[in-house]
Amino acid sequence: MTTGLDTFDTTVQESNRWLKAVMDRLNTTDRHRAYSCLRAVLHALRDRIGPESAAHLGAQLPMLLRGLYYEGWDPTNKPTKERHKEAFLAHIAQELPRATEDEVEQGALAVLDVLSKYVDRGAAIKIAVMFPRDLRKFWPTFVQEAAQQRQQRAS
Repeated sequence: MTTGLDTFDTTVQESNRWLKAVMDRLNTTDRHRAYSCLRAVLHALRDRIGPESAAHLGAQLPMLLRGLYYEGWDPTNKPTKERHKEAFLAHIAQELPRATEDEVEQGALAVLDVLSKYVDRGAAIKIAVMFPRDLRKFWPTFVQEAAQQRQQRAS
């Protein structure tokens, strides 16, 4: 089914591509589970990186996912200060009340992996640099290594 508007049809196709990639990464056929993980992780990421960086990231998302990303956002009192794995996963779990701890962690890994492949590589690395080491491990290895190199050059 198409809308007849190229802009809408394109964003639906792009958003479905992201959702399918998350489903593949989670090894599931459950679209709702993948959608819920995508939404929860994007919200936690958005809240963790602060308003300016969140806006830069949001601009790179397909229009449909951009709406999901900004849904319910209150940029005051941001960024959040999670510094450890448990706190970051708890932030994500707030939107995934039925998920186990392992499912929340797998969701974070899946979404950040997909995100790093679909947005500008430099943007993904810049965001990963904002994460403390304990949280950076949720990013794929190539992003972690590039973020580490960038941080070493800056110091």
